[in-house]
Amino acid sequence: MIAGPIVDVAFWLFAIGSVVAGYRVFRTDSMVRAAFYLLASFTGVGGILVLLGAEFLGMVLILMMAGEMLVMAIVMVMFMMNPAGLNPMVMVHQNRIAAGAGIVAFVALAGVGLVGQFPDRPAPEPAAATAQLGTELLGDSMLVFQTAGVALLSTMIGAIAIAGRRGRYGVAEDGSVEPPLQPDEERAR
Repeated sequence: MIAGPIVDVAFWLFAIGSVVAGYRVFRTDSMVRAAFYLLASFTGVGGILVLLGAEFLGMVLILMMAGEMLVMAIVMVMFMMNPAGLNPMVMVHQNRIAAGAGIVAFVALAGVGLVGQFPDRPAPEPAAATAQLGTELLGDSMLVFQTAGVALLSTMIGAIAIAGRRGRYGVAEDGSVEPPLQPDEERAR
């Protein structure tokens, strides 16, 4: 675990930033903005994990949430009836129940953090624990996961391109025709 006054300041900046961004998720009136506020909140939590010595988990959280929130924002921009998901809309339903559940969850988690008995001795080999966790989560299949992610993204983009009414050379109902390779060929027709 890293120590020092700079780390303490960074911890509080990440913590306050995460809570404020998490609050903004429910106060914004746009799905796309909510996705980016959620990304900011989880990035702060990932930063806290890195400061606490769990570098692997912190970076996995940041990278995973960045990919997930960006894909979610792109999908919302493409498929929402609301243009680009940026027009105002109601983001919270059942406001009183949601607020009550949030307060109860916060009090319960804060109570565990304040009253719980945590060990005060460090793990025997933190570097080995991180490597073991990485091997357990991904094993030898990191390349497979990365390749599958790129393949799925390519498939989604291709499916959207194929399903669109407008093809590569114009609207199909208008008799889309491939443009000539040479500009002079069009004048000759």
